[in-house]
Amino acid sequence: MLQPFDDTYFMRKALQEAELGLTKGEVPVGAIIVCNGQIIAKGHNQVETLNDPTAHAEMLAFTAATNFLGSKYLKDCTLYVTLEPCQMCAGAAFWTQIGRIVFGAADEQRGFQHWHCKVHPKTDVTGGVLATESEALLKQFFMQMRRG
Repeated sequence: MLQPFDDTYFMRKALQEAELGLTKGEVPVGAIIVCNGQIIAKGHNQVETLNDPTAHAEMLAFTAATNFLGSKYLKDCTLYVTLEPCQMCAGAAFWTQIGRIVFGAADEQRGFQHWHCKVHPKTDVTGGVLATESEALLKQFFMQMRRG
């Protein structure tokens, strides 16, 4: 049976956030946070826009989600992000105690798994959801940058 609100559905929403970042000249990474089947937070990279190296999609989504819930913990939530979180974002995920992380493309250079960085022991991690689409957006951005 087809589930309309599965990982693919929510990752497509994260991809929409990444595309929004792309239109603003940001590295196209998008994130959403889902709680009880409802999107409670969205974010896309705003490093250039805010001149802030910590303004990653995940970080902005964490802030929005904790504000929405009125709690610093996201135990019953899932983070959907188009690119594997970096060490900083994995560290923030640890502190939020997020229940689950689903990412699209692996990041062989900066991804938390490459650096053997850990998220909270109770956090489930799933990678590779719509990885091809996520990678295509990143490739598009970096090709545009090279053309310049």
